[in-house]
Amino acid sequence: MEWTRTREEEGLVEWTRADGYVTVRRRRRPDGEWVVRLDRLHQAPEGRGYRRERVADAAAAAELVDAWTAADGSGETDAESG
Repeated sequence: MEWTRTREEEGLVEWTRADGYVTVRRRRRPDGEWVVRLDRLHQAPEGRGYRRERVADAAAAAELVDAWTAADGSGETDAESG
């Protein structure tokens, strides 16, 4: 499913899945680390879900966003599901 960048502010970017049931957000913390979170509503075909990870830098945060959106909003990567 397609993802669209729906919010962008200083230190924060959010993407929304085409069906509107899942968002992924990347934000910079005041201490310089990053938080990536996935929020899936209970109306989503996969059911509800929430995931949050804190990482040290922007590159690691971008990797999480890519992995979670590639997994189509399940928040589960091949390494975790296999």
